[in-house]
Amino acid sequence: MVSTPSIPTPAYILSLATAVPKYVIEQSEFEGLGRTIFKDRPSTFARLSKAYENAGIIRRHSCVPIEWYTTATGWKNRTELFVENATTLLHDIAMQALHDAKLSPADIDGIVTVSSTGLSVPSLDALLMEKIPFRRNVERLPIFGLGCAGGVLGLNRVAALARATPGSKWLFLVVELCGLTFRSSDLSKSNIIATALFGDGAAGGVISTDGDGYQVIAGGEYCWPDTKDIMGWTIEEDGFGVQFSRDVPTLVQQNLRTAAENFLSSKNIPPSSIQNYIFHPGGTRVLDALEKAFELDNTRLATARTVLQEYGNMSAPTVLFVLKKSMEQGLTGKSLLGALGPGFSAGFSVLER
Repeated sequence: MVSTPSIPTPAYILSLATAVPKYVIEQSEFEGLGRTIFKDRPSTFARLSKAYENAGIIRRHSCVPIEWYTTATGWKNRTELFVENATTLLHDIAMQALHDAKLSPADIDGIVTVSSTGLSVPSLDALLMEKIPFRRNVERLPIFGLGCAGGVLGLNRVAALARATPGSKWLFLVVELCGLTFRSSDLSKSNIIATALFGDGAAGGVISTDGDGYQVIAGGEYCWPDTKDIMGWTIEEDGFGVQFSRDVPTLVQQNLRTAAENFLSSKNIPPSSIQNYIFHPGGTRVLDALEKAFELDNTRLATARTVLQEYGNMSAPTVLFVLKKSMEQGLTGKSLLGALGPGFSAGFSVLER
């Protein structure tokens, strides 16, 4: 006899906070930057410059002023800036999340940090312990390499850890400083598109099986075969090299719904029970593809488009910005969270209130 999959004990989102660095850069400024950087390839830039207009982005936030992008050096400078700014943002996120959950640092049993745009050893969570008085025996799990899917997949990992020790309280922290990966020496088409899309930001919250409100009732993922070159980083002498394919919207439109429905079926959740779609806004073309794949009218992903306009694609934290804004708008019922990342992979979570 085949047993019916059961939904695990829910993990509750006790709080959710977001933060961005201090520099605000308008899209027109980034277009001017791109024109300067790619002045030796004017025909290529002219052909791709519509990306700034078509990105659906008004402004983005950066941990460095726009002048930095023309003077950036190598790994040492980028890493120093990453560690300094990432720990500052995570400190703010952690304190806000604790405040909103009505908890103190000593109440936290574990910390999970997610990031793919910089390197730090000791890890960011260890550095954060020098700024916030967590217990010295707090459990720590740094996660690297999930890319834009890190917000959803990280949430799933934290929910699983919370369920494994009922009553424990976990601090979930995500930070991406995409701007620090920009390399002015890279004159590739992907780098031109990157200057039109990526911003910096952080998000996080407290997760526990003790609580009420929004529940993470299921999580899953899917990694397509022979797609490792679709999205990711290459390792170059002066930093990360951006790598993503123009085929992403096509892959989303053709393949994502099947993967999502297979995930829901495996958790015994009827696709028809999903009332809300909370997706990572990788770009306007990706959002268009999502609407077509899931047969959604243009109001269903309006919040994701708003986040994209105001913040750009911040990689992993972006879907959590969409989730927080949706919560503030009174999100109810079952919601499917989704994001795509290197692999080429998809992460899914189901939330319910």
